[in-house]
Amino acid sequence: MNTLSSSAIGVCDSIFRTIFTNEEMRLIFSDQAYFSRCVRVEVALAKAQSFLGVLPHNAGEIIERNCTVDKIDWDRLRKDTEIVGYPILGLVRQLDDMCPESGKYLHWGATTQDIMDTASVLQIKAGLELISQQLNAVRDILVRLSSQYRDAPMAGRTHLQHALPITFGYKCAVWLSALDRHAERLDQLRPRALLVQFGGAVGSLASLGTNDIGLKVRAKLADDLGLHDPPISWHVARDGIAETISFLSIIGGTLGKIAYDILLLSSSEFGEVQEPFVPHRGASSTMPQKRNSISSEVILACSKLLRTHAATAQDAMVSDLERASGPWHLEWSCVPEAFCLASGALHQTEFVLGGLHVDTGRMIENLDMSKGLIVGEAVMMGLAPHFGRNTAHDIVYEACTACFESHGRLSEQLKLMAQVREKLSDEDIDKLCDPKNYLGSCTQMVDDVLKGRK
Repeated sequence: MNTLSSSAIGVCDSIFRTIFTNEEMRLIFSDQAYFSRCVRVEVALAKAQSFLGVLPHNAGEIIERNCTVDKIDWDRLRKDTEIVGYPILGLVRQLDDMCPESGKYLHWGATTQDIMDTASVLQIKAGLELISQQLNAVRDILVRLSSQYRDAPMAGRTHLQHALPITFGYKCAVWLSALDRHAERLDQLRPRALLVQFGGAVGSLASLGTNDIGLKVRAKLADDLGLHDPPISWHVARDGIAETISFLSIIGGTLGKIAYDILLLSSSEFGEVQEPFVPHRGASSTMPQKRNSISSEVILACSKLLRTHAATAQDAMVSDLERASGPWHLEWSCVPEAFCLASGALHQTEFVLGGLHVDTGRMIENLDMSKGLIVGEAVMMGLAPHFGRNTAHDIVYEACTACFESHGRLSEQLKLMAQVREKLSDEDIDKLCDPKNYLGSCTQMVDDVLKGRK
């Protein structure tokens, strides 16, 4: 389509949608997809009840054969939803019209929220599957980067200043370790969040009688939809939804940390990494030389927005009595948007890391920027056996202060200090002042993170 939408408002629907999300996730949470799942739940419920003898044995099949989402009158449904405040009553009326023989058996023992919650969970299930695929794609890239740059030294920075040497592979493996934990969290999340909801007006299943037939219907419905059967109705216990959105938010937090690191490392002063080059990407309308790190900026924005959605989902947990009088509505906004933003952040991260330009030469140059001061701790620990730690600290502090004032090299200053020369040879001092000799267990920890991977 070669026109702009006249009704799009949010970033996931407007001209910015290809930046902040992707079409696959948008389709999962589209109106069409949502109501397809609502119809699927109504049909599955009728079939489960027919199978268990609650309804005539052929009622479910007739309903399945006749009720399809492509027959829905969307204008009529929109008007009914506006009047009722919920879409299910209007939807069931249209489904009833589609199968007059058995339409009277639709929505048997169910309430609006049963259908809407279960349809939403089906969307969440599909959304989590896409998130999982994207998460694994980013992890695969980080496996490659961690291995490739395992031994590439660079300056580790604290408080935006040189601290101690690390390797770029170590930095990538730190990112990877967090995403590995997110993959583990996702596996643990599914049984808690992907629950069928079928309970009737207050969750008691009273409309199906006092025996356990209602529970059997719920179990059958869950099995047919590929969802988990909860031990009790959860329509006013929204922790599964809140945990899901919180999970997306902490993925966003990790991606935001990666993006922030890349933004800083790609600054002109650092110049250690750059986002993939695409002609005109990140261009300025006034400064022709600019190559702004656009994807990292978008990832950061998604990360911040996801945290607001997590807070909203947690607010929606505070529902009153046996049917919420309003908090539930918050999820209608935050769930689709959170999935779209998380997917968009993962997409941008895959793009950035997949084509990341890493300048190991510049990393070496920057590592030597302080002329050896970055290994002050190494020298202190080297002197500590001779002088004790505190005295060694004072000696190195004095040497570093002199270097700050003279702009000299730490190794040369140490060689001028008689007390140091008494204990260390020039060769010893040069060895202590080589950043590549003070990487600690960086490379071993990279290996530990990568262990067992293909």
